[in-house]
Amino acid sequence: MDSDNSIVIQLRERARPLIPEWRRLPVGAEPAPGGGVHFRVWAPSRESIDVVLYAPDSSDEERRVRLARDGEYFAALVSEAKAGTRYAFRIDGGDPFADPASRYQPDGPHGPSEVIDPGAFAWSDAAWVGPDARSLIIYEMHIGTFTADGTWLAAMDHLSELAELGVNMLEIMPVAEFAGRFGWGYDGVNLFAPFHGYGCPEDFRAFIDHAHRLGLSVILDVVYNHFGPDGNSAPHFSERYATQRHKTDWGEAINFDGPGSKGTREFFLANAAYWVNEFHLDGLRLDATQNMYDESPTHIIAEIAATVRAAAAPRVSYLVAENEPQDVRLLQSRDCGGYGLDAAWNDDWHHSAAVALTGRDEAYYVDYAGTAREFVAAARFGYLYQGQWYSWQTKPRGVPGLDMVPTQFVHFLENHDQVANSIRGERLSDLSSARRVRALTALLLLGPQTPMLFQGQEWGTSTPFLFFADHNEQLRKLVYEGRSAFLAQFQSIGTGSHEMRRYDPGDPETFWRSRLDRSERESNSDILALHRDLIALRKREIATGSPHARRVDGATLSDDAFVIRYIANDGHDLLLLVTLGKPMHLRIMSEPLLAPPRTGRWGMLWSSEDPRYGGFGLPALDPSMKDWSLPADCAVLLGPRAPGANE
Repeated sequence: MDSDNSIVIQLRERARPLIPEWRRLPVGAEPAPGGGVHFRVWAPSRESIDVVLYAPDSSDEERRVRLARDGEYFAALVSEAKAGTRYAFRIDGGDPFADPASRYQPDGPHGPSEVIDPGAFAWSDAAWVGPDARSLIIYEMHIGTFTADGTWLAAMDHLSELAELGVNMLEIMPVAEFAGRFGWGYDGVNLFAPFHGYGCPEDFRAFIDHAHRLGLSVILDVVYNHFGPDGNSAPHFSERYATQRHKTDWGEAINFDGPGSKGTREFFLANAAYWVNEFHLDGLRLDATQNMYDESPTHIIAEIAATVRAAAAPRVSYLVAENEPQDVRLLQSRDCGGYGLDAAWNDDWHHSAAVALTGRDEAYYVDYAGTAREFVAAARFGYLYQGQWYSWQTKPRGVPGLDMVPTQFVHFLENHDQVANSIRGERLSDLSSARRVRALTALLLLGPQTPMLFQGQEWGTSTPFLFFADHNEQLRKLVYEGRSAFLAQFQSIGTGSHEMRRYDPGDPETFWRSRLDRSERESNSDILALHRDLIALRKREIATGSPHARRVDGATLSDDAFVIRYIANDGHDLLLLVTLGKPMHLRIMSEPLLAPPRTGRWGMLWSSEDPRYGGFGLPALDPSMKDWSLPADCAVLLGPRAPGANE
């Protein structure tokens, strides 16, 4: 009997049908040009797969069709199916499950999938060319809390405000379908289906199309290191999606390099291409790449990068990574043995800034002092730790990468993780003085690295951003305990406190508290003006021309003051002076970076102490450079004084 079964399987393999040429992806449900829908699913060790079609607006099974084996896949063209048809797959005659490559889950991951026609949307962005990595202002956004409605269409109404601010790239937190009513998105289970709570896939397309009309690029945060714990149908089709060979903090690692991993790699590569091709996204942000394990000759991250570039062509694409170990191979070219990404988040810079702003050097901030020396080093080299000893982890951190281009590092004062890690989700305006926040904001937006803002930061929002996740009771308890254990590293927070119970991640109120109060844009107009002016100044004076036409250097003037100089080939140098903690009185000008520009003397271009931003007035800098004084917590940008200008 076993021998007979083996022969049958071999015959099926030899008779493998060809994938229709018109198919966009190797998996999922796609409407056929001549009518009907072609279904294809990876299920290498299953005996049979049936597609179940449901009656419109009903859970009643209307039709069941047996799929034909197609190598490790099952596939068939079903003539009566069409866009809008709801369906599921029965595996070996058992219960129905959602399609792992479903393009839409209108009732969540536990409900049926819906056929989507990716060609039905009328795009208006044919002339769009994509982002310019040399001049980006990134804006991280969570769709569920960006507006009171928490939808794509509601968010779309406010994109013009961001374009007017000067932002030119939106980084959307993960939207792959997840269980529950709300969440950050990092527990996605249907990786091809935009979360139904934000609207339908057409709404997402409309959001991107409108962003492109306004000059805004859009990239999507994707999670390719694990599946979420609730509603994941993929393991029912194949146990090869996950592996026990590697571990993550959130669940089983993805099987990119183990036995039978070819289908897994194809699935995730298809997903990367899908977002860029069918949604016109301008690239991806890869979450926690240190947990994307792969010992194959070509690392999956390098293959994802190449896949995204090909899917976007001729448009330009942008790929940024989160990588806790700070491995610069991600940023190096394929020719140099790297993975070919454009940029990586720089936690080192954030941690220095957080210590400078709050004075807290506990937990993972313990290896940072928030001093002038650290900010100068970061301006010159990006990562602070490039192989040195890191006491928090009791091992070296990072690898050497002194030759990276500054714009390859994304710097930020706030992001979703770091705001939420204060337990109360407090923003910078609640944790530091207004003067110091202005000075560090200037360093962020006038520094050489790529700056990123987190939603609401541009007007100094008081709205918290808390950790929230809607799960069943069992998972909710585990999430609460896990969150408590994580926050225990901060001695100032403690565990089991009333505060932790007050901000229970599973409480809907925790989610509602995190929605932006947009009325603060008006009441905090001075902070909004600060950001608008700094972004305009960056675009006009700093983010122009080739990054190699102007080199960056820096020096400390004291423990609390430093200078960053942009040295231009044409002599149009810029000087950024920053003081933190104490006033600066320079009477000995022995630092060469303070030398006047070739055109003569320095003139003030901008100051964080401008009364328009709530400052106390412009500092007095003697043009003859006999005596320079700056107040504490101040940033000043100087440029060449035009000949004949008033002294």
